[in-house]
This record gives sequence, structure tokens and C-alpha cells, in this order.
Amino acid sequence: MAKRDFYEVLGVKKDASQEDIKSAFRKAAKKYHPDLNPNDKDAESKIKEVNEAYEVLSNPDKRSKYDMMGHAAFDPSAQAGGYGGGGYSGFGGVEDIFESFFGGFGGFGGGQRHNPNAPMKGRSLRFGLTITFEEAVFGTSKVVNITREENCETCGGSGAKEGTTPETCTRCNGRGSINVQQRTILGVMSSTQTCDMCGGKGKVVKEPCSSCKGNGRVRKKASIKVEVPAGIDIGQVILLHGQGEAGYNGGGPGDLHIEIKIKPHKSYERDGYNL
Repeated sequence: MAKRDFYEVLGVKKDASQEDIKSAFRKAAKKYHPDLNPNDKDAESKIKEVNEAYEVLSNPDKRSKYDMMGHAAFDPSAQAGGYGGGGYSGFGGVEDIFESFFGGFGGFGGGQRHNPNAPMKGRSLRFGLTITFEEAVFGTSKVVNITREENCETCGGSGAKEGTTPETCTRCNGRGSINVQQRTILGVMSSTQTCDMCGGKGKVVKEPCSSCKGNGRVRKKASIKVEVPAGIDIGQVILLHGQGEAGYNGGGPGDLHIEIKIKPHKSYERDGYNL
């Protein structure tokens, strides 16, 4: 079923101000809130639709992309980047064509490659925190319980048994990728593929760690304290730096995004900064 236009979902015009969008979101969120519509599948579907529309239209950058490309701006199959992506690439360009057939510029296969052993930041996580109306007004402290990937304490994230170290992959010589030649109707073409021996890591663990089975990472539960400021609004996000998943090859950890959801009050409702 095709997605509805985000402006239609919130019931606003395309030239609506950010305040109009926020006001429309509050009304819709209250109308379809699960606490007011228990066991209502239609309301559950509507609130997801409203949240998705607000997440895009409340962000000037995402809204601009949506106005230009519609839903395709956030469709991975259209190569337009997701909500968590860093921008979008549209249909790509001539570099993508050369990358596909020849492995990039720089001598048809000799292009610069990503170093699989370079430090890389860990994945950021998102958590929805529901608080009461009073807690949103006066502020509160909460503890959220999440599950995230952390470096294995036994091997320090290397994946190798204690006393050993991963070895450089002999198939790709540590590059993480290999050049493959294929015969096509255009002749013999050279392309670059992920190394099938090391899985793109550039290194091979011959004696795996017993704790993480050679993965170098383990999933762990973590309890994190969150300070919710007074006056916070529904849909706002609290950013906790370094509380996401562990980085790779010595890279820093990702972040934790706490998205605020507020239960409706039986007697009061919010209108901007007023009750």
C-alpha cells in the first residue's frame, strides 16, 4: 500500500510553518495515542504514520529533501539514504558506473579503497522513552535499559584467543577486497569484491576467543541514567554521546538518541509553552 503524503498525514499545507507542523503533530499524537485507543490496530498504525511524518517535516534538512524527491528521498532502494544516513546520493554518477565495472578510477581497478582496519565509530542507537505529562512539565530522572554490542573483554575486541593475534589475510593481503575478472559480452571486465576468506576484515582469526567465538564483540545489557529537562516536548530527542555501540579497530563508540513520548493528561494539555 502506497504511503500517504506526509503533509496530508499531519493535515497541514506544504508551506506550513514549523510551529504549525508541531501543533498538528501534537493534536494527531493525542488523537491516536495508544493509552486513549487500547487494542485499536488502526490507531496504532496511524500513530506510526504520524510519527514518521513528523520526524521528516520537523527537520528542515529532511523536509527539503522530501519536498524535492518525496518518499524516494528516504527509500534505500532508490539510493537516497535512510533516516539515520548522512545525506543522500540520488542516482549516483559516473563514478558509480566505473566502480561497478572497473573497481573505480585510478587505472580501472587501482582506485583508493577503504581500509578495513582503520578506526570506525560504532553504531548509534535510538530508544523511545515514555514519560508522564507531569514529568515533562517539571523534569525527571529515568533509567533506560538497552542491549548493545560491546567489545569482548576477554580478547579486547580482536576476536583472537588470549596470547594470539589475528593474522593478515593472505588472499587479499589485508585490503579486505579482491579483484575479480569476469568475461562479458563487452569482453573481460575487472571488478572488486569483498574478500571471501576474511569477510572484508583484512585479517583472519585462526584461534578464536572462547568468550566471543572470534567475533570480537558481545551483546550486553546496559542501564543508563537519563536526565529529562523540565518543559521537554513530545518528539524531542535527548542525545547521549558515547552511549551507543562500541567502535571498531579502536574507533569511538556511537551515540544514544532518546526520543521522548508523553502520555496525555486527563485534565490538561499543552499548547506551545502554555497549559
